[in-house]
Amino acid sequence: MRNAALATGNSAWLDELPALVASLEADWSITVGRTLTGGHEAFVAEATGADGTSCVLKVLVPRADEVGQYEITALRLANGDGCVLLLRDDAARGAMLLERLGRSLFELRLPLPQRLEILCVTAMAVWRPARGSGLPTGAEKGRWLIAFITSIWEELDRPCSERAVAYALACAERRIGAHDDERSVLVHGDVHQLNALEAGAGFKLVDPDGLLAEAEYDMGILMRGDPAELMHGDPYDRARWLAARTGLDATAIWEWGVVERVSTGLWCTKLDMQSLARETLAVAERVAE
Repeated sequence: MRNAALATGNSAWLDELPALVASLEADWSITVGRTLTGGHEAFVAEATGADGTSCVLKVLVPRADEVGQYEITALRLANGDGCVLLLRDDAARGAMLLERLGRSLFELRLPLPQRLEILCVTAMAVWRPARGSGLPTGAEKGRWLIAFITSIWEELDRPCSERAVAYALACAERRIGAHDDERSVLVHGDVHQLNALEAGAGFKLVDPDGLLAEAEYDMGILMRGDPAELMHGDPYDRARWLAARTGLDATAIWEWGVVERVSTGLWCTKLDMQSLARETLAVAERVAE
């Protein structure tokens, strides 16, 4: 989280964070406990309400866009179905009070097929019509990804090939062109095993990006994950499996996966998460061939 804050010019926010947390404790009558690790876009900590209720405080690293409001909107729309339940929020301070969930899917170390099944079921619970919610569309996200990939690739002195970037940009253009408001649903936007936490007998997702897009976008995120496994056999097999499991289009899943893989590999490079960056960009190179 500190690296992400510094990379986005938010060093002053880091200095002010203790006072911000203290103000939220007072306003919401909570006691903040130990910091939770694993994320990079927010300060997250255990909290306890005045009545003893266990919850979680989340304070977002500031961004120029409205990502905090989008997350709050997505959580309100989901209302605890497939996503963590939102208890309180303060968009101006980028703060949320959330129900406390259990271990992440990452911690459980389950085999990849079982993880994919859990993530599919959990993501599908989120998908619902949400026209008029004010969330960005899949087409808007596609255009944002094109601008992000193009700029950060140059900024980082081109850590992957021009061919890999060109393929990702072409896939993004096709998904932008395929956007259909009538078919779009609320999607989480970042479905992976660190964002899936135990909730009773199942799982719930945390940290939604909040988009109105084709449902294939969420499955594209599952195409960028577990990059080492995609280096063996036909990488397209995972897209076929995800499409069969969800009743969606394999090509759309594949193309979103191509775009997200390159953008994530570049972002991990910037954040100095080099092992994951290398694996992710290696798959990007392979599929671009």
